[in-house]
Parts: sequence; C-alpha cells; structure tokens
Amino acid sequence: MECVSKKRMRQAKRKRIDSHSDELVKESQSSSDVQNKDLTLSDPWEVDSGFSEGSPPTSGRSSPCPSSSASADVVVALDCEMVGTGPGARCNELARCSILDYHGRILYDKYVRPCHPVTDYRTRWSGIRPHHLLGATPFEQARKEICDILEGKVVVGHSICNDFRVLRLRFPRHMIRDTGATRLLARLAGFPRRRRVSLKILADKLLNRRIQAGMRGHCSVEDALAALDLYKLVAPEWEWELQSPLTDQHPATKYMQDEYWPADDDDDEANAS
Repeated sequence: MECVSKKRMRQAKRKRIDSHSDELVKESQSSSDVQNKDLTLSDPWEVDSGFSEGSPPTSGRSSPCPSSSASADVVVALDCEMVGTGPGARCNELARCSILDYHGRILYDKYVRPCHPVTDYRTRWSGIRPHHLLGATPFEQARKEICDILEGKVVVGHSICNDFRVLRLRFPRHMIRDTGATRLLARLAGFPRRRRVSLKILADKLLNRRIQAGMRGHCSVEDALAALDLYKLVAPEWEWELQSPLTDQHPATKYMQDEYWPADDDDDEANAS
C-alpha cells in the first residue's frame, strides 16, 4: 500500500509540473506576441529608410528594389567620359558626366573642364573634342552638382569605380550597382563566372542594342542608359541577394569584394565603361 501511495504522489506531482510548464509556455508566447506587436507598431525603420522591407537585414545595409514607383525614385544611372592629362596623358580627368533617373530621363549631362591641360582627348573612346570643353563647367562646380544629385541614391553604372575615381568621390558600396562586377549579368549572357564583360558586349547580348559603335566615341548618356536597362533585367534577384545575410558563400559577397575595385587606373578598363 505504501508503494502504491508513493506512486500516486509522484504521478500527481508530475501532473502539477506539466501543468505549470504549459502555463509558462502560454504566458511566454503571449508576452512574445505583445512585444512583437509593439515592435511592429513602434519600429520606425521602414518609414525612415524608405526601403521596401519591414525590418533591416542582418547586414544592416540594403537598398530598395525598384519594383515599386516609390523605390524607383532613389535609383539613378551614372556614366562619365574621361580625357588624359599630364605627361603621357597618364592621368584620367572628368570631361563629361551624365546621370539618368530610373525611367531613363536625363537628370544631368554636362561637359566638364579638367583641372589640368588636356594632353589626349581620347576621342575614339571618350567622344570628347576640344570644342566641347570651351565654356565647360569647372570641375569643382560640376562635382558639387553631381554630389547633390547622387546623395542618398542607389547608383547604377558599369565599371563604376572608374567614374567615382575621376569624380574624386567615395560612395557607399552598398548603394552601388556595378553591372560590370555582378555575376548575374555575365551568367545571364552565358559567360564564365569570373569573366568581366564589357558594357558593349552585354548590351549586344542581353539588350540586342549596339552601343559604342563607329569612330565618334562613346556617349555617356547612351552608356548610362544601357547600364540602367541591364540592371533592370536582374534587379529583383540582385536586390534580394543584397537583403539576405552576407556570408562567405553568399553570392552578394562576390561582387562587393575589393577585387572588383582595381587599385590602379587602367585605360582599357576606363574605356570599357
């Protein structure tokens, strides 16, 4: 009888413990729901950032995917044309800058007077001729105007590190979409993963568009528009990758690494943009 009594006591105790545990779980879930609700109502991240997601990604860095008209307002395309200055024309300087909005409308398109005498107009690639720089906007003035337009914007361009270099501008990398660095476009065009493909070839392959043709040189408006249209082809996937947690294996890390930002100027690379 004593054994049976002890057994019943243990069973009763176990039931009380289980019941108490269930109550704790329910209370915890209820508290969690209330806290989450409060966070949802009070968290200003979505409103302040203007991004499309309701909470910031793990990296804390993201950009709006231009699937809505609101987020499209922050996307611009940039392209610069350069001339050579100094001994041997080894220095690249800005001679023209074009900026387009997400819909391809021109926000800015000016010839810019370099800080030093031009020793090579590089007309075959830049499209710049001496008369273009007569009365051109001084570099410092142009730079300020360009910075005002780019502030807070997601900037699309091809080999855009060269453009920022001649602008003497350090721009947040998480706000840059370099169509020459992302693997998404090269893969879509059927090129090897590690190959950097020129804007001209990508436009021909993916847009069925001929650009940079003939001997008149490049047009920065035309090149900016091509980069913008290429971006739109893969924008949803690109933006989704950037909003995912960045890991060593994550594809977004591939085109945001320093290997895509060459340390030295390269005329071929600059001309490809």
